[in-house]
Amino acid sequence: MSSTPITEMAPGAVRVRHQAREAAALMAFSAATSVGVALSLLLVASLGR
Repeated sequence: MSSTPITEMAPGAVRVRHQAREAAALMAFSAATSVGVALSLLLVASLGR
Protein backbone atom coordinates (compact mmCIF):
# COMPACT_ATOMS: atom_id res chain seq x y z
CA MET A 1 0.00 0.00 0.00
CA SER A 2 1.08 3.53 -0.65
CA SER A 3 1.57 5.97 2.19
CA THR A 4 0.29 8.87 0.03
CA PRO A 5 -3.43 9.56 0.42
CA ILE A 6 -5.51 9.21 -2.72
CA THR A 7 -6.72 12.82 -2.47
CA GLU A 8 -3.22 14.21 -3.10
CA MET A 9 -2.19 14.70 -6.71
CA ALA A 10 1.22 13.95 -8.12
CA PRO A 11 3.27 17.06 -9.06
CA GLY A 12 3.25 15.99 -12.70
CA ALA A 13 -0.55 15.97 -12.82
CA VAL A 14 -0.68 19.60 -11.71
CA ARG A 15 1.75 20.58 -14.46
CA VAL A 16 -0.25 18.71 -17.11
CA ARG A 17 -3.42 20.46 -15.99
CA HIS A 18 -1.61 23.81 -16.18
CA GLN A 19 -0.39 23.03 -19.69
CA ALA A 20 -3.92 22.04 -20.75
CA ARG A 21 -5.27 25.33 -19.40
CA GLU A 22 -2.60 27.28 -21.30
CA ALA A 23 -3.34 25.33 -24.50
CA ALA A 24 -7.07 26.04 -24.19
CA ALA A 25 -6.39 29.74 -23.65
CA LEU A 26 -4.10 29.81 -26.69
CA MET A 27 -6.74 28.09 -28.84
CA ALA A 28 -9.41 30.55 -27.68
CA PHE A 29 -7.14 33.51 -28.44
CA SER A 30 -6.28 32.09 -31.86
CA ALA A 31 -9.94 31.50 -32.70
CA ALA A 32 -10.91 35.02 -31.60
CA THR A 33 -8.08 36.52 -33.63
CA SER A 34 -9.06 34.53 -36.72
CA VAL A 35 -12.70 35.58 -36.43
CA GLY A 36 -11.64 39.20 -35.95
CA VAL A 37 -9.43 39.16 -39.04
CA ALA A 38 -12.14 37.45 -41.10
CA LEU A 39 -14.75 40.00 -40.03
CA SER A 40 -12.37 42.85 -40.81
CA LEU A 41 -11.73 41.49 -44.30
CA LEU A 42 -15.46 41.01 -44.83
CA LEU A 43 -16.10 44.60 -43.75
CA VAL A 44 -13.39 45.95 -46.08
CA ALA A 45 -14.71 43.85 -48.96
CA SER A 46 -18.30 45.04 -48.41
CA LEU A 47 -17.19 48.67 -48.17
CA GLY A 48 -15.21 48.31 -51.42
CA ARG A 49 -18.29 47.53 -53.49
